[in-house]
Amino acid sequence: MLAEWKGAGSNHETLEGAFEDASEVIMQGIRTLMANAGIETADFTLMGLAGIDHPYQYDLMRAKLEQKGLKRFEIFNDGFLVVKAGSQTGAAIGYNCGTGTCCNAVDSRGRMLQLAGLGDFSGDVGSGPWIAVKTFRLIYDEVFLGMAKTALTQMVYNRFSITGREEFLALIPSLETEKSEETLRQFIDFFFEALNADDPSALRIAREMAERGAQLISAHIRQLDFDGEFVEVVLAGSVHTKLPSGKYVDIMEGLVPRMCGRQVRFRILDKDPVYGCVNWILQQYADN
Repeated sequence: MLAEWKGAGSNHETLEGAFEDASEVIMQGIRTLMANAGIETADFTLMGLAGIDHPYQYDLMRAKLEQKGLKRFEIFNDGFLVVKAGSQTGAAIGYNCGTGTCCNAVDSRGRMLQLAGLGDFSGDVGSGPWIAVKTFRLIYDEVFLGMAKTALTQMVYNRFSITGREEFLALIPSLETEKSEETLRQFIDFFFEALNADDPSALRIAREMAERGAQLISAHIRQLDFDGEFVEVVLAGSVHTKLPSGKYVDIMEGLVPRMCGRQVRFRILDKDPVYGCVNWILQQYADN
């Protein structure tokens, strides 16, 4: 690593000026990195960008960066970096669950496919915010509807000093505002604590997560070609890499062979996804 820099987000979908603003953020980052590393000219630039999900988005972003003077570069959706950063062969499926969810693959022939990443439109489950909402719902169902009891209720009530169900509802604003990250994180932590204590309600949610993840992974395997006895699956995102999610992952790993007839080998991504850019350049672009 020669230099690093963290700046504003470059997802065009979240910026007022869309591709114009996003391309300016990217160019500022590239210039800063080069200056910090003492590099005057970039031989080749490869980037993984959130929001580049369709060919028209790729074409628009590429045109903007070319207008701003960038030469010899390639763009991929950031989900593909997981494959190149964490797999041993470079042909694998990357399943990311963090703030959002996406499942990307590069097969043994170099073909690429992206699934999920469209929220409710693509049936995404398993992100951190999704888990927090599900946790809230389990508690709501117990205290307001008299449904299944869950250990989560007492965990949340104790943590937030709640004495009645109306006080529990008062937590909703703290889960919906820009400052909700801390409360969300606590709900997610409670979920995995309950899951690993075999709470039936938490196990039910974990199975829902695992089933959808297995469906995505199996769809990649059916539509693409992966050589070898096992298909590599690289798990990325905070849900997979920073939380005790082993029980849910074990359920998912058991479901995949039944859905698609192939054995999988899961790997937890243990490095920053940006290393996928470096590996990709060395594998495919170094001699161009």
